[in-house]
Amino acid sequence: MTDEERTFLLAAVKKASEQWKTAFNSGDAPGCASHYEAEAVMTAEPFGEFRGKETIQAFWQKLIEDGFSDVEYVDPRIDVIDPKSAVLESAWKMNKAKGVIYRELWVLQDDRSVKLREDHFAAL
Repeated sequence: MTDEERTFLLAAVKKASEQWKTAFNSGDAPGCASHYEAEAVMTAEPFGEFRGKETIQAFWQKLIEDGFSDVEYVDPRIDVIDPKSAVLESAWKMNKAKGVIYRELWVLQDDRSVKLREDHFAAL
């Protein structure tokens, strides 16, 4: 992997992650879901496993309707694992919960954007 590939992917993941947080914090569940691949898998402990963008969007919509907001990542770490994918891990907090992100697998798409293929986190 070249330094240019690593730098591009790292910047793309940081940007997409910020866009996801902005969407969530503004109550935009479709905006959150737009950052997932069509067949993405999200495991949200203790809530369960959610497969596919529509199911994931419904999860975020319910959370937003229940008054959750103001998500912040605490000490995030992004590891580029190959020229097309990177993993983000972080603690997180918001107005009504906190937890840990075990694995956000961001994958480079054909249009040079990145989307989540896997999202595994827990509310503690």
